[in-house]
Amino acid sequence: MAANDTTPLIERRSIDYIPEAERHGRLLSQFTLWMGANLQITAIVTGALAVVLGGDVFWSLIGLLIGQLIGGGVMALHAAQGPKLGLPQMISSRVQFGVYGAAIPIVLVCLMYLGFTATGTVLSGQALGQLFGVSDSVGILIFASVIVLVTVLGYRVIHFIGRVASVIGVIAFVYLFSRLMSQTDVGALLQIRHFSWSSFLLAVSLAASWQIAFGPYVADYSRYLPSKTSSVKTFFAAGAGSVIGAQVAMVLGVFAAAMSNGQFAGHEVAYIVGLSGTGATAALLYFSIAFGKVTISTLNSYGSFMCIATIISGFRGRLEVTRLQRLVFVLVIVGTATLIALLGQHSFLGAFKSFILFLLAFFTPWSAINLVDYYCITRERYDVPALSDPNGRYGRWNLLGISVYVFGVLVQLPFISTKFYTGPLVAALGDVDISWIIGLVLPAAVYYVCAKKWHGTVPDHLILPKEQGSLLTTDGLPAQA
Repeated sequence: MAANDTTPLIERRSIDYIPEAERHGRLLSQFTLWMGANLQITAIVTGALAVVLGGDVFWSLIGLLIGQLIGGGVMALHAAQGPKLGLPQMISSRVQFGVYGAAIPIVLVCLMYLGFTATGTVLSGQALGQLFGVSDSVGILIFASVIVLVTVLGYRVIHFIGRVASVIGVIAFVYLFSRLMSQTDVGALLQIRHFSWSSFLLAVSLAASWQIAFGPYVADYSRYLPSKTSSVKTFFAAGAGSVIGAQVAMVLGVFAAAMSNGQFAGHEVAYIVGLSGTGATAALLYFSIAFGKVTISTLNSYGSFMCIATIISGFRGRLEVTRLQRLVFVLVIVGTATLIALLGQHSFLGAFKSFILFLLAFFTPWSAINLVDYYCITRERYDVPALSDPNGRYGRWNLLGISVYVFGVLVQLPFISTKFYTGPLVAALGDVDISWIIGLVLPAAVYYVCAKKWHGTVPDHLILPKEQGSLLTTDGLPAQA
């Protein structure tokens, strides 16, 4: 089902349930959106970190691929929820945490969005600065203005940008790979194999954290698909686009860092573009880098808006978001991320590594709880109208979900290794950070055992709002465009 021409350019929904009459789109759009979101400079930098921080090319590539598959599987399981529920991802967390309690992980998700938007803006500012001959700071401000515009327009424009970014990204990456292969002895780099558990698991963690970080909002972009869309096909469309796009970008980053002789860190964008030479080709590559960041930065800003609206609606019971209010929300979100980018642009690389690894401690237990509940406990049987009723089936606070979440965060602390914090067991494990594995497995097991015994009432089937008109919210009240 393709979107019809009557679908408004500016999205009128915010966190509302999407009625069947307004469902549209194809699975291909999920593939192109997530491929476009990953074929970009930040993914290149993430892959490069595996080498910059001590790994060799061969084992870094294998570690990154394993991390992509593990993290991509988690991310795609969240994506499959979108068409069935027709809701943003974090609203569905009210089943596990309560209508009020869901605000706990959502606040942390907002911080994640700010961090990723800020780091992406730094790299985009470098690209636009080189393209227009201005400072990186001016480039950051130009990029922020574009993100505000696209985020305000919403879902339909975001998917369109994703399709365009996929095409531009594929062309740019094919060209960069060809240049890279002509300038380096790839076979010689692959022959250097010094296996280290620390470096190998760092590569796995970098890729896994990259993919898992999409989990809190991936369903936001599949919820417009018709409800009869196959969950399995949704899983593979979103997962394949994300895994393929990220792995291609990270492979390029690994080789670029390996042949840079220490010149990569601090000059990431200029070094990548320098592979192609100068002149018009370099200008086109700077443009492709900036445009590639538009997709993911818009996803982050849009997700921030959705999260803030979800928090407010949880305590108010309903939320009508006008277009003016949406603009104000987005301006505050992007403005904050831009300020962070301007202040932190000169110490970007090291801070980024610590940031994405530290995020895992907060998002792996959330993913574990949400997925176990949806697929193993409730088995897709949600009461969607009750998600906006603090006095309803799911209550204000779900102590079981909150307790397991807190346990999931705390149990990782001895195993975390970042600049922010290093756990007491890290040294004994050879400086290997295995916290994300602990954070996925233990909370999932504990929640499954406890929820099987003490879960609340589960409906016999999925309960959706009555669709009496084209504008209905999850509480059955009319929504304001």
